[in-house]
Amino acid sequence: MTHTTTLPPLDDLPFTLASLREAYAWGTYQPGQIIAECYRRLRALDDPGIFIHLMDEAEAINLAESLGAYNPEQPLWGMPFAVKDNIDVAGMPTTAACAAFEYAPAEDAHVVACLRAAGAMPIGKTNLDQFATGLVGVRSPFPHPRNAVDPDIVPGGSSSGSAVAVAQGLVPFSLGTDTAGSGRVPAALNNLVGLKPTLGAISNRGVVPACRSLDCVSIFALNIDDAMAVLNVANHYDTADAYARPLTLPTHSAPLPNPVLGVPDAASLRFFDDALQAEAFAATLAQLETEGATIERIDFTPFYQVADLLYHGAWIAERTLVIDDLLTHTPEAVHPVTQQIIEPGQKLTAMDAFKGLYQLQALRKTCQAILKRFDYLCVPSIPTFYTTADLEADPIGPNNRLGTYTNFVNLLDLCALTVPCPPRSDGRPGSVTFIGTQGKDTQLAAEGQRLEAWAKVSPGNTGWPYQSGSAAPATAASDELVLAVCGAHMSGLPLNHELTSRGGRFLERTETAPNYKLFALAGGPPYRPGMVRQETDGVAVALELWALPKTAVGDFMAGIPAPLGIGTVVLSDQRQVKGFMCEAAGLSGAEDISAMGSWRVFLQSA
Repeated sequence: MTHTTTLPPLDDLPFTLASLREAYAWGTYQPGQIIAECYRRLRALDDPGIFIHLMDEAEAINLAESLGAYNPEQPLWGMPFAVKDNIDVAGMPTTAACAAFEYAPAEDAHVVACLRAAGAMPIGKTNLDQFATGLVGVRSPFPHPRNAVDPDIVPGGSSSGSAVAVAQGLVPFSLGTDTAGSGRVPAALNNLVGLKPTLGAISNRGVVPACRSLDCVSIFALNIDDAMAVLNVANHYDTADAYARPLTLPTHSAPLPNPVLGVPDAASLRFFDDALQAEAFAATLAQLETEGATIERIDFTPFYQVADLLYHGAWIAERTLVIDDLLTHTPEAVHPVTQQIIEPGQKLTAMDAFKGLYQLQALRKTCQAILKRFDYLCVPSIPTFYTTADLEADPIGPNNRLGTYTNFVNLLDLCALTVPCPPRSDGRPGSVTFIGTQGKDTQLAAEGQRLEAWAKVSPGNTGWPYQSGSAAPATAASDELVLAVCGAHMSGLPLNHELTSRGGRFLERTETAPNYKLFALAGGPPYRPGMVRQETDGVAVALELWALPKTAVGDFMAGIPAPLGIGTVVLSDQRQVKGFMCEAAGLSGAEDISAMGSWRVFLQSA
């Protein structure tokens, strides 16, 4: 095999997983050289606020060289990464940005151990808003990191150092945490992908909690492919973590042909007078519509009411649990703003906790009813931008406003993905965040990759060109059934929720072999399709293939009315899958629409 591409010099090499894999596969560079380049880039950047602890360079190079020969079986072989300093890494201190809290962990956090086992190499612990309390990235006793895109803007928190390390091209990915938006706000502010997985998909064992019941490890990367590659490794069920879930996520999914997206309506959109942010969000929604999405505006008030509980309710007491001893005996060790936020939790009672839980449960019911109407939500990642000077003048207000579209997500057990979009007209980064119900992480990635391919944003402050994602097809897992649908169960149509509510996910658009006829059954509107196999004079009928969990198939089939049923459908490439078929006896009074070849075409004509 001939190597047909030329890799750039080391100091220009994009630190993405694809570029590094290529460099290793062809022997152009070795892991020790990549580690040395990490440190060279860090010295050239001269930002002392990114890392709280950095592994000695010689030690890191020795660790890299100990990997031996390139091993493509390890998906993260030779990949350096950074770790937020509230996540344990053996051999490095954990401080949560508080020197008085420092301890030496005996072992890696479970997520770090998973990444090491896949060949990745942690090089240091990154700065954060102390005890992961904040969305601004400046609430640290150490020098705070500089925003990678514009040093006047706050870097975002609490995972500030982790975001900046990736945005400046020092490492291909990093770990943060996300309770209220700490994996999304810094991503938006630094022009990155920020992946906030379903709660429990990544173990929190070895993570200093902020709110233990709401915390999750998050991932920063330069593109969605890389973020998902890390998630696929980190998504390892940990029986020793009480909050972990045995949730195996699909490796790949496909974007829905016609997703239905819920977005805040004009009355509930909040941009705090930032017209450019409103303009950028509107442009992204227009692009989503161009690509087939249906946009429905909704009153976002219930989600804002959930968000208010996080910092104005009993969950403050959950944060207090972590540092109660410090607040009681050495309060001077706690950052003044962090202390101001967390200290009120000492006065909350068990009655306050139950009151908050009751409020959340009522709001959850309301929000769940809204979420059922949509495939996903799409929101601005942040409502506006704030400078470090803004935070000096008001340490609390800007922070709260940055969480407008993030604070409710974990309280409602949702997953989210922040995707870079074209920059605003003033050059500041653009982005939106897709939000889905628990377990839809891979589907969000597929939607995000379609938007990513349109935006073609140079990530972070790297100047590197956009790299397209992998073309790996979406396939059904062993515990899923491939189901062909030709009518109202297709994406964006009225019965699609019967698939998605049962965990169904879209695989591909295709068509049958030319041996079928399609009918609009009698009794409409609303119309129902009927597909019947023919020996002769058939046509190819447009289909969608969906993967449905086998555990949900029986319940789904129980709701199928006569004359429809599930049979074997032959596809144009001769694959055979299960799909909707119609009994010949049900065709009385039906209209033959075979010439249209598509239920969507018929609906448009009707």
